[in-house]
Amino acid sequence: MGKLKVTETKLQDVKIIEPAIFGDKRGFFTETYSDRDFKEAGINFNFIQDNQSLSADAGVLRGLHFQRGKAAQTKLIRVVSGAVLDLIVDVRAGSPTYKQWEGYIISASNHRQLLVPKGFAHGFVTLTDNVNFLYKCDNYYDAAADGGFSFKTPELGIQWPIDFDQAITSEKDANQPTFAEFEKNNPFVYGEI
Repeated sequence: MGKLKVTETKLQDVKIIEPAIFGDKRGFFTETYSDRDFKEAGINFNFIQDNQSLSADAGVLRGLHFQRGKAAQTKLIRVVSGAVLDLIVDVRAGSPTYKQWEGYIISASNHRQLLVPKGFAHGFVTLTDNVNFLYKCDNYYDAAADGGFSFKTPELGIQWPIDFDQAITSEKDANQPTFAEFEKNNPFVYGEI
């Protein structure tokens, strides 16, 4: 039915995907995912798990997370209500964009999706109340492979649009190691994931 608009980003292998939107006075219709259309666009992942989170308030900050080793995941992210600043960091040692980050506004109104490959740390901050955040994964979640580092990491110069004293975070996210600590045992090598 619809075709995808795929935009490369400055980060190696990260893509913004915009499905066709068919709207009229009643609202709109879109195919949020079509394996055929994605493959025709050169996006060949076997997504096997869907996840959803609800953040009740603006200012919820989640991240920065990843899965290690064989549990590493490529994610296809979208928002069905509200808006987020989605932030990712390339943590693949040897990548042309290693240690670089970018933030993307993903919202119910812009219908954008973000393809986040294996070897990227991922997080987001909600810009509105009642954010329904969905993502597909090409691997199952494995609690033993769960990892992350602090969203406050000064070494990377990440510019979050929120005062950390006002951010609503989990205890886990508030106590993640620094990027320097993560980097000592970085499990991600570009070209080997």
